[in-house]
Amino acid sequence: MVAGNVDAGSGAYSHPMELNALGKKIETICQFGIAPGEAEVIDARKASSIRSPADLLGKNLGVTSIGSGTHTLTLAILGKAGVDPTKEHFIAVGAGDTFIAGIDQQKIDGGMTTEPTISRLVSTGKGKILVSLMTPTDTRAALGGDYPFIGIFAKNDWVNSNKGVAQRLVNAYVKTLKFMHSHTAAEIADKMPPAFYANDKALYVAALQNQLSIFGTDCKMPAGGPETVMSIQQKYVPSFKGKTSNLSETYTNEFANKAS
Repeated sequence: MVAGNVDAGSGAYSHPMELNALGKKIETICQFGIAPGEAEVIDARKASSIRSPADLLGKNLGVTSIGSGTHTLTLAILGKAGVDPTKEHFIAVGAGDTFIAGIDQQKIDGGMTTEPTISRLVSTGKGKILVSLMTPTDTRAALGGDYPFIGIFAKNDWVNSNKGVAQRLVNAYVKTLKFMHSHTAAEIADKMPPAFYANDKALYVAALQNQLSIFGTDCKMPAGGPETVMSIQQKYVPSFKGKTSNLSETYTNEFANKAS
């Protein structure tokens, strides 16, 4: 998106904030993920020695990719526990089968991942949740405030020049969110491609039910969320220390307000 290959993308709100500090103007136009929906899941075989985030010191920790939203969340969990992130070994293991393989093969001691990977690990006894960010309530307890995660973002100048397209995009997401909050997890699952089930539709439905609270209802940015994210970035992400962002340039509720 920054290179101009696509007009809009989906990812963690922390990315517009990080880019803004570098002088690159990207803004979230629909914040549909009002909490991460992630969890730090450890290898169940090591549960006796890893009982709290402080016990992650020196461990091999899986993240989706280096610099990803899951990497930032892991740094926040470690930082709040007083763990020096430079003493950690972060390994990009993706999600789903590749994350589970990392646990199976003991390439990682644990890592930050999402559903249905969390439920697949826990239900088989391979993994144990160490820190949950799976609901807004869990997230506030772990991080000290609302932490808006996945949304739709685009370059500020593209948004300003294509407001009609941006509005239609946000309208579609608001319509989707309203559908999700007026149907059961099973009804939502029936609309998804079978590949999403990973050969276990019942587990997928249960995992989706666990996560419904992380999806907002209107694409609006949670009040105070941007401030929480920037505070975490400044305190715990080495590459962001000493930097700041103009939060008003990193998101807008303009289209969500009109969609509602």
